[in-house]
Amino acid sequence: MTLWAIVPVKPLRTAKSRLSTVLTRDEREILSQQMLINTLDLLREVKEIERTLVVSRDTKALSIARKHGARTVTEYGAPELNNALARATVVAQQYDISGVLVIPADLPLMRMDDVEKLISKATDPPVVVIAPDRHGSGTNALLSSPPGLIEYDFGIDSFERHVARAKAAGVRLVVCKNPSIGLDVDLPEDLEYLREGYNFEFMQDLEESHS
Repeated sequence: MTLWAIVPVKPLRTAKSRLSTVLTRDEREILSQQMLINTLDLLREVKEIERTLVVSRDTKALSIARKHGARTVTEYGAPELNNALARATVVAQQYDISGVLVIPADLPLMRMDDVEKLISKATDPPVVVIAPDRHGSGTNALLSSPPGLIEYDFGIDSFERHVARAKAAGVRLVVCKNPSIGLDVDLPEDLEYLREGYNFEFMQDLEESHS
């Protein structure tokens, strides 16, 4: 299977606004940037992923993406995640690929074998593989093989909507519950979970920024 990964990235400077009670704007930017780099470097090592495509309106994020081997699509107009993902998927469909994996840049626990296990479930297409967040409400990864089987419906409580769209399309559906993929960093409790249990370089950067 040959895949393209699509990574949507919000402007780094204004991302993670729900962490504003525990992190300054500079700290949130550092966190977002380090998670993006971690994700891009990881995806580049997955042999089934031929290319990573970053879609963003942030020129800094796009520059980082290119430095880490990704192609880029600049988002214009009013911010709308699902439309941006649809446009990026159209770009990917112009190439001879088996599927598209949409995955956010804020999954700091994710490792290469987590991605490989998710991809391994995308057998016998047409198939949609969905990894929910740790609360079972959001969508933290969505693989469609071939691309474009369902419309993207990311946002609050998107997991059930994506499941419903896959069922309505009559394609094979696989739900992949993975604790590492399930943790995205949006809320202060997510950050505290990382601080207590893990020692990532970007967490060290955040601590140093306090000094």
